Amino acid sequence: MKRKLFGLTKAQIGEIVQDAGLPRFTTGQICNWLYEKHIANIDDMTNLSKNTRELLKEEYEVGLQRPMKETSSADGTKKYLFKVGEHRFIETAYIPEENRKTLCVSSQVGCKMACGFCMTGKQGFQKHLSANQILNQLRSIPEFESISNIVFMGMGEPLDNIENLMNALGVLTSDWGYGWSPKRINVSTIGLIPAMRHFIENSNCHLAISLHNPFDEERSAIMPVNKKHHLKDIISELRSHDFGRQRRVSFEYIVFHGMNDTPRHVKELARLLNGLRCRINLIRWHSIPGADFVGTNEERLLEFQKELKDKGIQTTIRVSRGQDIDAACGLLSTKELVNEKKST
Repeated sequence: MKRKLFGLTKAQIGEIVQDAGLPRFTTGQICNWLYEKHIANIDDMTNLSKNTRELLKEEYEVGLQRPMKETSSADGTKKYLFKVGEHRFIETAYIPEENRKTLCVSSQVGCKMACGFCMTGKQGFQKHLSANQILNQLRSIPEFESISNIVFMGMGEPLDNIENLMNALGVLTSDWGYGWSPKRINVSTIGLIPAMRHFIENSNCHLAISLHNPFDEERSAIMPVNKKHHLKDIISELRSHDFGRQRRVSFEYIVFHGMNDTPRHVKELARLLNGLRCRINLIRWHSIPGADFVGTNEERLLEFQKELKDKGIQTTIRVSRGQDIDAACGLLSTKELVNEKKST
């Protein structure tokens, strides 16, 4: 099977050029064709000699793959299904708004974290996505050139796949790649501390922490990884870094009735986050099979937001999008994975 050029960093392409005995400037030419001119075939790299192109084609291909399926929501959200190997699939959500077009990308097939409220977690873990497979979710959809923002909030835990994540971010934000501002990218994590530290120190993209409860014991009950990466240690790690004025830290908080929306949770959130420049995004609970949770009603959701704001915490309520096609927060899962296995 041929190796894929799309998704490689400039340093990785440079190694290929060096090993092939090609001129060093060929590295920049290949990057330009891949990430600025958006070609799909090596033959389209017309400022490379025919011999060079033939040499590359012996072992490499550009490596783009179109989605297998597109599903549209009544609110304009779209969900794309990609095949990423034998019996392996991922989903990607396109979320258009008036002033931005956001793509919610996946970083793994399934997820190891097993959060009780997440459909992807109930699927279990199958594989890490390569940088090629991460970036292909952007490059191979019809809306590619209109995308203004990317959130790594799809299937999987991005920081559990740190090497491929960082390579993908390098392609997105470097001048030899797509040249995006890091402010257009938000990476979500459950709080894997060593990988989170690496991300903070080596990227300027925004960071979102999946919080969902400010008490360690209660958080551990719904998020098993908290037993290893305690919330107090996650917050301590965040406090040890200077994020500056341009970089944002936010906390994702699915609001459950009676479970994490009480006055004592407000008080503990204020204590936990005191002095940390951040924002809390409140998220409505979207029911999934086998999860015995009850979402907070709209009246209490608004009260909860006000109580947090009164404590000096910037708090927003995320608009639910794509729920009718299972594209809303926590709903991404590749049912086709199960269906195909049953048919073989």
